Amino acid sequence: MLLEVFLLLGTLLIYFFFSKKNEETLPFKDGWWGRGQKPETKEDSSVRPFKVETAEEELSDLFRRLDQARFTEPLENSCFHYGTNSVHLRKVVSYWKNQFNWKKQVEVLNKYPQFKTKIQGIDIHFVHVKPPHLPEGQAAKPLLMVHGWPGSFYEFYKIIPLLTDPASHGLGDEHIFEVICPSIPGYGFSEAPHKQDFNSVSAASVFYELMLRLGFNEFYTQGGDAGCVICTNLAQIAPSHVKGLHLNMVLVSKLGLPHLLSILLGRYFPGLFGFQDEDVRRMFPFLKKWLYKILSEFGYAHIQATKPDTVGCGLNDSPVGLAAYILEKFSSWTDMEFRNLEDGGLERKFSLDDLLTNIMIYWVSGCIVSSMRFYKENLQKGIGTQKHEKLTVQVPTGIAAFPNEILHIPQAWAKKKYTNIVSFHFMPRGGHFAALEEPELLAKDILQFVDKVEKEQLWKKKGE
Repeated sequence: MLLEVFLLLGTLLIYFFFSKKNEETLPFKDGWWGRGQKPETKEDSSVRPFKVETAEEELSDLFRRLDQARFTEPLENSCFHYGTNSVHLRKVVSYWKNQFNWKKQVEVLNKYPQFKTKIQGIDIHFVHVKPPHLPEGQAAKPLLMVHGWPGSFYEFYKIIPLLTDPASHGLGDEHIFEVICPSIPGYGFSEAPHKQDFNSVSAASVFYELMLRLGFNEFYTQGGDAGCVICTNLAQIAPSHVKGLHLNMVLVSKLGLPHLLSILLGRYFPGLFGFQDEDVRRMFPFLKKWLYKILSEFGYAHIQATKPDTVGCGLNDSPVGLAAYILEKFSSWTDMEFRNLEDGGLERKFSLDDLLTNIMIYWVSGCIVSSMRFYKENLQKGIGTQKHEKLTVQVPTGIAAFPNEILHIPQAWAKKKYTNIVSFHFMPRGGHFAALEEPELLAKDILQFVDKVEKEQLWKKKGE
């Protein structure tokens, strides 16, 4: 009898051990997002060259709509506290009509090789930039970079040369990257899913297929905003293929008693909760720097997570409305203090050409509705309820914490989710759109992170 009890206990322990270990990997989501039923024939896996092109009729239609725009007078001295100030919006629209050269910006967009390939029933658009030259005996490291909302693949255009040709920009040549920047399905020039339930795990699965199709068995990933979640999911799906995960934004959806205690007492006993002085400065007073920000800045997310098509239809019909909606995010998410300025501080960090190029990608592709739906697909089941939110991330992780990111996540919180943080840095300046705003700072942090990962892996191989 005693032997049977031990055998039973042993069996249960083995089952628990292996079942728990299996749960550490997120299942690959093999979906079909094309129109109608999935065909029985094998999907075309060819990779086709792509270039951004806009017909004259599209531009004529755009200018007609800009000319017919109706503006609402802002409240006196309201600056950007009520959203995009229409006084400044008029100036942006005037520049858009009279000075902005879309054809020139199309040439900028097309300076990097772009492609499309069909995955799970929809066309996936991506930029693929190889190094202009490599030192003898050195191989480029594949790096998948994923944007968020309301950004686009264009966010990475300033950082790409710093990563593919770092030596020419004073960043050394020890680590050189081959950069792949896809458009999330439903964003930019990637086809929108035609079926419900395309969430971050779906996108991660599609991008995993993309990297394998391009011949990359091992690669690094980098992302912020939605890209942070997608890259995190990819690391959970394929931890043996993702060499390292670098993030410039972290989301923690699973909060417990330790988090609550650190919120209540962390300001007074930071060391007890693993907080550094900079964590305290960025997080407290908590009501102002967390709760108030959520209430004042996340109304858009509630709309997009519930009825995205309602607002989206209006934005897709009005280029001025689309610009107002997107520009407001590039103002407050870059620096909350910019709400106190009549121009939203937009040109303090970005050029109008860059801002309008991003807006034009949404306009000419007509993707604003499908991009907003991504919020509903990810949030409609509730926060903290999905499997990927409950699983940890085992792969080496680097975090660049920019001071003006909407919400600051301390390393003490992040390490509950990302169990192998090899690099966590408080960045000296910058906000949500780090790659576009501070490309050199972000590039340097990616480089030092990859250097740590590569050296750690080398030491492990030597020790085997």
